[in-house]
Amino acid sequence: MNLVKHLLNRKSGKLVTASPNHSVREALTLMAKNDVGAVVVMDGDQFKGILTERDYSRKIILKDRNSRDTTVEEIMSKDLPGVSPTDTIEHCMELLDEHHIRYLPVFDGGKLAGIVSISDLIKETLLIQQRTIDQLENYIRG
Repeated sequence: MNLVKHLLNRKSGKLVTASPNHSVREALTLMAKNDVGAVVVMDGDQFKGILTERDYSRKIILKDRNSRDTTVEEIMSKDLPGVSPTDTIEHCMELLDEHHIRYLPVFDGGKLAGIVSISDLIKETLLIQQRTIDQLENYIRG
């Protein structure tokens, strides 16, 4: 079975985080510096949400707001469905599709264990398919 914990084990454990009180511009600078499309919003060790490039484009640019004067907390995505390390990749894909989102927080015992993106899930699915193909080829060759 293909579980979230397997995906997390292959990812780098580094999460790029921002405070809810950071300006959106500060968060965007973090995203650019770390070459990521989202930052995890943390208040101490408590998960608050995720700020994505999509949040920025829809809630700042399209509404003519200023990214220097707007805090992360004002536009971040919150109340996201969470998953656990023992959830399947398929379940994650269903949640992303159902909620029209691109990132899911992973919680282990109530604590944030990581973030999975749609890109992570697609890569994992392709890896799984390649393994299946390799196994079938080995079986055929006998």
